[in-house]
Amino acid sequence: MKTYSHQHLDPAGAWDRTYLESLIREDFEQCHPGETLEDLKWRGSFSREDRGLLRDWMALAAARAAAAMRG
Repeated sequence: MKTYSHQHLDPAGAWDRTYLESLIREDFEQCHPGETLEDLKWRGSFSREDRGLLRDWMALAAARAAAAMRG
């Protein structure tokens, strides 16, 4: 059985990707001055390293969304 590091994300899209990105955008851009989340998403389409970095940031976003839902 194949497992994915982001399997906690609902594949049916319970959390909208735009919402998840909004939870990390400011922090990402503070950590990477002069770079946007869109830059990372674009590079992730052809760079394994950037795809991994984006996956890690999206996992953080999912964790923040889950914490917000728990209250």
